[in-house]
Amino acid sequence: MSGYATRVRTLLAIGATNGLRVLDYRLGLKSGLHPVQRVTAALPAAGPFFTLPSAVDPARRAPAAWHDEATLFGAYPIAIGAQPPAWTRDPLTEPGAQDPAPDTLPPWWQIGDFAGGDIKRVWELSRFDWAMAFAQHARAGEVGAVERLNHWIEDWVRANPAYRGPNWKCAQEASIRVLHLSVAAMLLSDATMSAPLRSLVDAHVRRILPTLSYARAQDNNHATSEAGALFVAGAWMTCAGLPEGAELARRGRSLIERAVARLFAPDGSFSQYSVNYHRVALDTLSIVELWRRRAGLPPFNTTWNQRASGAANWLRLMVDPASGDAPNLGANDGANLLPLTDAAYRDYRPSVQLATVLFQERRAFPPGPWDESLAWLGVAPPDTVAELPERAIFDDGGYAVLRQAEAMVMLRYPRFRFRPSHADAMHVDLWLAGRNLLRDGGSYSYNTEAEWLDYFGGVRSHNTIEFDARPQMPRLSRFLFGDWLATDMRRSTDMGFAAAYRHRAGWRHHREVRLDGHLTVIDTLDGFEREARLRWRLAPGDWRIEDGVVTDGEHWLEMRADVPIVSLKLTSGWESRHYLEKTPLPVLEAVITRPGRVTSEYRWTA
Repeated sequence: MSGYATRVRTLLAIGATNGLRVLDYRLGLKSGLHPVQRVTAALPAAGPFFTLPSAVDPARRAPAAWHDEATLFGAYPIAIGAQPPAWTRDPLTEPGAQDPAPDTLPPWWQIGDFAGGDIKRVWELSRFDWAMAFAQHARAGEVGAVERLNHWIEDWVRANPAYRGPNWKCAQEASIRVLHLSVAAMLLSDATMSAPLRSLVDAHVRRILPTLSYARAQDNNHATSEAGALFVAGAWMTCAGLPEGAELARRGRSLIERAVARLFAPDGSFSQYSVNYHRVALDTLSIVELWRRRAGLPPFNTTWNQRASGAANWLRLMVDPASGDAPNLGANDGANLLPLTDAAYRDYRPSVQLATVLFQERRAFPPGPWDESLAWLGVAPPDTVAELPERAIFDDGGYAVLRQAEAMVMLRYPRFRFRPSHADAMHVDLWLAGRNLLRDGGSYSYNTEAEWLDYFGGVRSHNTIEFDARPQMPRLSRFLFGDWLATDMRRSTDMGFAAAYRHRAGWRHHREVRLDGHLTVIDTLDGFEREARLRWRLAPGDWRIEDGVVTDGEHWLEMRADVPIVSLKLTSGWESRHYLEKTPLPVLEAVITRPGRVTSEYRWTA
């Protein structure tokens, strides 16, 4: 009965309308009656899709990616050549495999998301990152780059007949291809749209339109990506003088304005509670705004502009300026929508710089390599550089960020208006001079054993308290937790921030974070039956316990309590800095068996 009640409460939290949208979508596909199953399109038999740029700049250095090697999910290099890869195979486990005959591919709705392995592996090459890279190569004067671009698109069309095979399964994947093709056009300064390219984009638009209700029901970046792709397609067609562009841009505008107003809070927090998905959504808004300006269309409404500015500010204040990295917060599937530079996958500075210039008319960071995206896209940066405040509270999403000199600490507290993807209530991340000292575990994979889904998405993968060896929230499915936690107290303090929640089981966790030359975390814990286990997930190193203090020789973590600490030990855990990656790290665990207060102090050499 309790499991049924949990599901009812969770459905009410998600919203009955969204639940009905998902149900309608699934029943429609199962019955064969969904309108998307009757969509047809004539894909172009041949190109050319793009033409040579009107001007080249041999002094411009194109990124190294997609010459002889590509890096998938920001971490896994694969060799590439002049000939296109297999589009419907897993490039990581099936290198050198050949695509099947196109007429043997089933309709996309007959293909399971995970039945044949992680479908994201297959999708990765079909996101068309290479289209942007080849356009950059062409702008830099590389001979044959446009021919290679056209050849790869033509081969993709051959191997992926309309609405058959895995690469048509997800409307968001179709949207990402539209966005990347549009950026390639911008990079080539191509204001036209060839007939083959128009047919290709039209086929993608036809795939996106019938499932918009399902995208809205997700309350995540499906909605922003798909609405953004429709607007961009319309604006692109408008620039090309195609009459159908105006209506498509109008519809896309309505959808993207509605999605941004719903999914981004006034303080910039995004519905997915994830740093990387925030970047995906923010990059989408940047591409949309660039095409609005390019097409000379009216500005978006006031709410859209305010939320876009807030979203840029949110990510700017999450980023460590020294490294460009950020807390490994929430779900992370390896997505990077605008990889226009040689920056590492976990370097968020190019995206933040672009969005801050577009939506706040100032730089996020002083001039540096992260300005290269601006140069490629023809955006002139202003001279003004935004300052970093010592305290930033994003209460709509549940984040407190404190800074002092080169140190940054982030507290995650539960303010769930949308479904959480990680059980990370009261997690603390610590950064110092570009180094992540106290770490979030990441996501690892969406298609893995239940053990790893529970580990990486659960309490053991975060710097917080585990009560009575039980999860913070019960997992109802691969992407859904039940009984969402809710903060019942939060306040700023003289040196930091404090927040608290009470669990349905009676557990109470009050956490105060202070940053004053070192990090102090004070946990007040009660309501548990057997134990409260505190974990600190440390940066890899030679850690040891000396006289009750954990140290690697340069950092010291000391724990005190007003009740006995019955166990203090160093153990091993896991983290995932990139999708599909799993590496060990040291974890300090402390256990108390009576309600009390535990104080943790993390110090470092000056």
